[in-house]
Amino acid sequence: MKKELLIATGNNHKVEEFKQILGSEYNIKCLKDFDITEDIPETGSSFEENALIKAKYCYEKTGIPCISDDSGLVIPALNGEPGIHSARYAGNHDFNANIEKVLNRLKLSDHREAYFICIICFIDSSGAHYFQGKVDGKIIKECSGVEGFGYDPIFIPNGYSKTFAEMESSEKNSISHRRMALDKLIPFLNNREN
Repeated sequence: MKKELLIATGNNHKVEEFKQILGSEYNIKCLKDFDITEDIPETGSSFEENALIKAKYCYEKTGIPCISDDSGLVIPALNGEPGIHSARYAGNHDFNANIEKVLNRLKLSDHREAYFICIICFIDSSGAHYFQGKVDGKIIKECSGVEGFGYDPIFIPNGYSKTFAEMESSEKNSISHRRMALDKLIPFLNNREN
């Protein structure tokens, strides 16, 4: 029998990415499956706190082991921005405006190093457990590519010559920050007592 897991998101991109990476042995549910439509306030001051807030809320509402992630783009030259505010950096989930703000703020900078970070919080009756993934790269000067979402069109991971948005989803998913965090989560799930 498939193990049931709730992904604490209404973001279809994220749900598909989790399904691709976790594979068919899990019965993946998302918030829409439980009519959880309210916006869960991310009031934490770190990726860990925000991931915990979402996971705990959804686990308490459904009783199903829950995975939540909080992820974002961190640019040291911008004092770590957009960071935990990545989705709302220039407005509410307006990624074109967010990208424009990043490019404007970096316009005169030669320091374009950046990294994507993902913190996954898994919560069940045993409590909360955290898993981190990180991809180092750089911010280019203009958008390139149409795949992916968020800041993908302006981020080139180290060791590559194309942005996340120029990669097929399978290629991006094999090296993404979420994938790295999930690669740490999967053995934990496999070893967990049911």
